[in-house]
Amino acid sequence: QVQLVESGGGLVQAGGSLRLSCAASGRTFSSYAMGWFRQAPGKEREFVATITWSGGGTYYAESVKGRFAISRDNAKNTGYLQMNSLKPGDTAVYYCASRTSYTIFWPLVSDEYDYWGQGTQVTVSS
Repeated sequence: QVQLVESGGGLVQAGGSLRLSCAASGRTFSSYAMGWFRQAPGKEREFVATITWSGGGTYYAESVKGRFAISRDNAKNTGYLQMNSLKPGDTAVYYCASRTSYTIFWPLVSDEYDYWGQGTQVTVSS
């Protein structure tokens, strides 16, 4: 069993930065990939970024590439999403998610993750 708790969301002006954290409990978090997703009002949940268990590999949605950076500290059982150059279109509830199995493919859809946090609101004003 893995429990995930996001923090770090808030209100920021366009062009600003935020750093989200995802604190995990459970032994499996550090062994498998984790990811970040977001869901804006009236829209489906969408993939943002994912990182391999070791942190050696990352993959981003085109909409955030070059602005966001995913990382993890397995010693602290914590994942991060550094968000720079934020835009109003980034406004959403952000969720972290973790897997409990290996995959050779990048896990880009919600169904490929087993555990989810409760989400943290990010609002970017223009």
